[in-house]
Amino acid sequence: MERYSKTAMLLHWLVAILIIAAFFLGLTMVDIKGFSPTKLKYYSWHKWMGVTVLLLAAVRILWRKANVPPPHPAGMPQWQVMAADTMHYALYFFMFAVPVSGYLYTTAANVPVVYLGLWQIPALFEGTPELKELFKPIHYWLNMAMAAAVLAHAGAALKHHFIDRDDVLKRMLPALRK
Repeated sequence: MERYSKTAMLLHWLVAILIIAAFFLGLTMVDIKGFSPTKLKYYSWHKWMGVTVLLLAAVRILWRKANVPPPHPAGMPQWQVMAADTMHYALYFFMFAVPVSGYLYTTAANVPVVYLGLWQIPALFEGTPELKELFKPIHYWLNMAMAAAVLAHAGAALKHHFIDRDDVLKRMLPALRK
């Protein structure tokens, strides 16, 4: 069985954990009424996770260009190969589009993004209520689409493991040996 490199696995699982955490933190923080210290702290953490996902996604693309991933299993139907490749492109798109849309929404709201409380990311434009109202649903719906893609990706991996009984999932699990 050909496996992904340890670096590819590390990047995959770090990004996956951050995406899931940022998603649920985002749902939690918007339900908190008013502007409490807890809500503001959650917003900061959510932004930090988003920036980190964006940075790690860039590293993942560079790593993938330099390190060819293992081929699809022999005998995998062509439609599944195409679906898997399309899903991977979609997930990479979301890894960039969701954080960028969050940044645009935050900028439109005239709120700075200060990564890890240390580095302020420059605003590309001056915010306005109209732009805020434009970017808010874009960020929300990109998140919902990403959540659906993540669930489909995980579901496909589990289908390969439990139904097809092939090595698709095992190739990305760091705890398993050859």
